[in-house]
Amino acid sequence: MELYTFIVVVLFGLAISDLIVGVSNDAVNFLNSAIGSHVAPRWVIMIIASTGMLLGVFFSSGMMEVARKGIFHPDKFIMPELMVIFLAVMLTDVILLDLYNTFGMPTSTTVSVVFELLGSAVAVSFLKIHQAGLSAAEIVNYINTAKALAIISGILVSIIIAFFSGAIVQFFSRLLFTFNYKRRLERYGGVWGGIALTVITYFIFVKGASGATFISADKVAWLQAHVGLILLGSLLFWSIVIQALMWTVKLNVLKLIVLVGTGALAMAFAANDLVNFIGVPLAGFASYNIARLNFAEPLQATMEALARPVHTHSVFLLIAGTIMVATLWLSRKAQTVTKTEINLGRQDEGAERFDSSALSRVLVRMAISLAGVLDVIVPGPFKEKVSRRFNAEAYQPETSARTEAPPSFDLLRASVNLMVASALISFGTSLKLPLSTTYVTFMVAMGSSLSDRAWGRESAVYRITGVLTVVGGWFFTAVLAFSISAVFAAFLFRFHLPAIVVLIALAVFFVYRTHILHHRHEQEEKEISVPAKSAYAEDMIDAVYPLLADYFAACREVVTEGFDGIFAEKRNKARSAVKDTQKLDRRVRKINSMILQSLALPKRKDKNELSPDLALTVYSLQQINHFLQDMTQKCYNHLNNHHHGFQSDQIEELRQVEEKLVRLLVSAEKINRKKRATDVAQIKKCNTSLEKLLLTFDKAQIKRIQSKQSKTRVSMLYFSILSTAGAIAQHVWQLISSYTQKNSAK
Repeated sequence: MELYTFIVVVLFGLAISDLIVGVSNDAVNFLNSAIGSHVAPRWVIMIIASTGMLLGVFFSSGMMEVARKGIFHPDKFIMPELMVIFLAVMLTDVILLDLYNTFGMPTSTTVSVVFELLGSAVAVSFLKIHQAGLSAAEIVNYINTAKALAIISGILVSIIIAFFSGAIVQFFSRLLFTFNYKRRLERYGGVWGGIALTVITYFIFVKGASGATFISADKVAWLQAHVGLILLGSLLFWSIVIQALMWTVKLNVLKLIVLVGTGALAMAFAANDLVNFIGVPLAGFASYNIARLNFAEPLQATMEALARPVHTHSVFLLIAGTIMVATLWLSRKAQTVTKTEINLGRQDEGAERFDSSALSRVLVRMAISLAGVLDVIVPGPFKEKVSRRFNAEAYQPETSARTEAPPSFDLLRASVNLMVASALISFGTSLKLPLSTTYVTFMVAMGSSLSDRAWGRESAVYRITGVLTVVGGWFFTAVLAFSISAVFAAFLFRFHLPAIVVLIALAVFFVYRTHILHHRHEQEEKEISVPAKSAYAEDMIDAVYPLLADYFAACREVVTEGFDGIFAEKRNKARSAVKDTQKLDRRVRKINSMILQSLALPKRKDKNELSPDLALTVYSLQQINHFLQDMTQKCYNHLNNHHHGFQSDQIEELRQVEEKLVRLLVSAEKINRKKRATDVAQIKKCNTSLEKLLLTFDKAQIKRIQSKQSKTRVSMLYFSILSTAGAIAQHVWQLISSYTQKNSAK
């Protein structure tokens, strides 16, 4: 039994780790609406969410049965076999969720734990069947296929229901209130708030009461028997109170809904998803106690007792809730995951995280075609009325200061997201269905974004690609969870203690490596991050200068790295230079997005026009990066195909080209760092000198070809480097000269 005592200790240790990685991925779902709409300072949002989580853990007791009997029949296994299943699940879950957190991809802790339980149970069942010499068809006696299929289908159906629920509710909400909703809130705010808070009250406190540890069965029965009365009373109470507060203290009802909804969704999250983190360790602990206390031979104890209802002790729930709250405040990976959903649902355009894909372009074309058909069918006056009510230009974002970035979307959409998501999740919890909070909140947010016309022609392909990437990652979660858990379970079943030691070491190493990788990604994001959108055009342009300086400094490093790689014939260096140009491309898109956004912003002084070099800057940056990518890619392709390297005289010539190009890039960096043109005469002289060098070296290479001193592939690369270096220098000089003209004009 000493081994299984050790396993119980390991399970509880993994439970703490799983709470941390799980909350980092999942809990941010109920923060996105509040943070994205800037409903309150972040610390206020966090306090409300933390309070909701602590309350929600006491509603989760009933859900713990999923881990004990939802996927397999416990009476078919003895205690050691179940401990193998549970340990494989927890090891897989920690590794898998930490991987998704590292890349900022929201996934489902519910799907992961369900498929991990399924994978490990299937693996152990097949091993038992094989040892007993039975047919593989006996697997149906071990796996609760009906329950497993119900859970899986429930999760998949929830994706569709959540998306269309968010889209439909948001459509009619926007149709009623429009983007300029202040006057309409004065008329309908009390009723709207009453409906929203009634929905939250019903699904959280009435439907969720059956799983609470502190509410007796009689009280639960009374609540269920008086649902209509509670709904009517709640609607009247909230509507009257909210309307009175709007008249007396000018209450912003949408802020109230978002804050209350954040707390409510935090409760729903804790009630529904806590099973994903501690349900398996508690099931393992229960198995251990049943075998130790009720059987003379604990290692041969069968686990029929796990099928009986068990309420989790409140102490375990409180400890778990405390760890979840601490993680919510401290986890840096949680902030990374938050950015994904907010970016995909934001109202304005700008730099997108995801590129377009063939499937997203097809879907957009289909949507445009459908819109064309509807345009013919729908009467003109109705279309005009709907368009006026969905006119986002009427929306004036609220900020506490003119220099503060506007919210990603308004409070109306945030309130719809929270109201719909909390209702769906709480309803699923009451039915003991392990719905995915990630799937529900994400799809509700995407549905409301679609209805709100946040996916316009300028951003639709990128947003759809992002959604498809996230949803595809969910299916990948299921495959990985099943496969890894099955392999781990088989390994543990065969090798016992050595396998435990190896897999724990593997999990620790993996988490450490992903921590390093996440830190590296954070640094890269910090390097290419752009400041928050300013309130004035001049402020936005001023914020661009240091970004341009950093960009030219990075270009210089890429040029040096690329030339060093091709001269020394180091393929890894050349490949690194190619990857760095891809990062530069993201930086250019963000800088250009800021420049273009500045054109739509008001100026501080009406007499001053915006800088005339903005269009040139946008174009030149695109061209510089294009030619830089072309040069580094051709150098890498040359080395990757194992062609001949440059001769010593060619290297010497290209070194001179590199020196002149780097000097130009350094000059561009200094000018943007100081926000003024300096030493323009010397810079022009350097550019002219480079142009002459390019002509001279071009002729020298022609002579080498004529005398057959240079191979064909080498000659092609040589000319390509000269050409692209000259093009990069030309665009850098155009930018520098534009600064000179700007200063002269002033």
